[in-house]
Amino acid sequence: MASRADLKGKGKAGKGDDSKGTFIKSMKQWSTWCMKKAKVATQYGFIPLVIIIGMNTEPKPSLMQLLSPV
Repeated sequence: MASRADLKGKGKAGKGDDSKGTFIKSMKQWSTWCMKKAKVATQYGFIPLVIIIGMNTEPKPSLMQLLSPV
């Protein structure tokens, strides 16, 4: 029968290798946070951006003409 030491699975080479995993984990969290903020900024900024661009075109429409569906 195999000894207790032989039955242990092979683990990481050293405990100092965890810094790479921590860096990757923090980058994933950072990118997720940035994407959530970008989504909110896009959702709340798109319609005002369209209105501002529409107000600065030629011929200059009034705000009611710009917002009416017809």
